[in-house]
Amino acid sequence: MKLPLMTTAALLMASGALAADATATMQGPDGTDMGQVSLTQTPHGVLIEADLKGVAPGGHGFHIHETGSCSPGFDAAGDHYNPAGAEHGILNASGRHAGDLPNVFAAEDGTARADILTDTVSLDPGADSSLFDDDGAAIILHENPDSYGPEAGAGGRLACGVITMN
Repeated sequence: MKLPLMTTAALLMASGALAADATATMQGPDGTDMGQVSLTQTPHGVLIEADLKGVAPGGHGFHIHETGSCSPGFDAAGDHYNPAGAEHGILNASGRHAGDLPNVFAAEDGTARADILTDTVSLDPGADSSLFDDDGAAIILHENPDSYGPEAGAGGRLACGVITMN
């Protein structure tokens, strides 16, 4: 008896690798392509994989923002995603915004690559912490590193991408 050929996707699923559930195409203020962010729901949270380009060398704040819109001037993305009304900062003893993520560091050639696992958000449209609520969510790359404290201090918004379901 012949077994049916498995598709690449089925092989990846069988091997434990998952296809991204959502993506955000990152663009600069002038529309320049600055890379891609993939989001995958896992049993332990959401895996965020960033592959960025055209970024100034050094550290940059990297956050999920509350609204799935990037224009005009990236202000439409709003504040950090914060459905629980928590305070800001990964190092804040009182908690953190669900959208607070570790800084991303760019190399001298302007590329940045990061894998981040967060259990503060979900890609499940029915979950309380879902990024797919009525107005969606976006990812913002900032000009400076985040302080991780109560005041963000990450500066201006360098790149934005609306998170869309695949």
